[in-house]
Amino acid sequence: MTTIEKQLQAHPRNMRYVLTLTVIIIALFAWSLAAVNLKDINQSGLKIAQNIITGILNPDLNLLLSVSKQSVLYLLVETVAIAFLGTIVGAVLSVPLAFLAASNIVPKPVAWLTRLLLIFIRTIPALVYGLMFIRVSGPGPFSGVMTIGITSVGMLSKLYVDAIEELDTKVLESMTSIGCTTFEKVRYGILPQLMSLFLSVTIYRFDMNMREASILGLVGAGGIGAPLIFAMNGYKWNQVGAILIGLVILILIIEWMSNKLRTKLVKG
Repeated sequence: MTTIEKQLQAHPRNMRYVLTLTVIIIALFAWSLAAVNLKDINQSGLKIAQNIITGILNPDLNLLLSVSKQSVLYLLVETVAIAFLGTIVGAVLSVPLAFLAASNIVPKPVAWLTRLLLIFIRTIPALVYGLMFIRVSGPGPFSGVMTIGITSVGMLSKLYVDAIEELDTKVLESMTSIGCTTFEKVRYGILPQLMSLFLSVTIYRFDMNMREASILGLVGAGGIGAPLIFAMNGYKWNQVGAILIGLVILILIIEWMSNKLRTKLVKG
């Protein structure tokens, strides 16, 4: 018998805990199944499902491959632009907020208040921000950019703060001893340590924002979401198929590129 096997056998077995946890999981699963209602599925519903699948498998190639302003290609480029600019806005706003929320950089009351602000920003869903900006600036890509930017701040600032608080403080202590100002410590002592991590997190957020930008089109914030919901409401399933194919291909390409960039940043 190996040492690992001996340690596993010697480890105390809390059967009561395991049994209780198993019962809770089974009860939650059974409760979730109770919400599934199959009675409303009738022949017409199955016919609609068949039409959806048939339309998606036979996409409108003219809509998919043309280069007009109503084409999938143009709308996907607009969606990428919204996600990219929104990510840049969010990253720029997140850097000063992250430093203000880091308790090893600023006094704890300031850090606590900034963290409270970031929690508030993260609490509001992206669709709510989208509706708010549409009321202020009207429907269009600008509303989408601002919505993506604000929603990115909540996540990026949190991850930036975690990275800042794990910094090697010896560098800061050395810079303090030679009389460096707070700005100089941030510029020459902190940012060089954090730049690759900040870029990696920002690229990951851009990958997420691509999906957010697609959804925001549903409320009129530009991008491909609005044509998708219009096609679904009009039962034009071949157009839905063309839009979904374009979205899937675009997201796969962006995810592949972002993974490559993050790998290079980590190795670098």
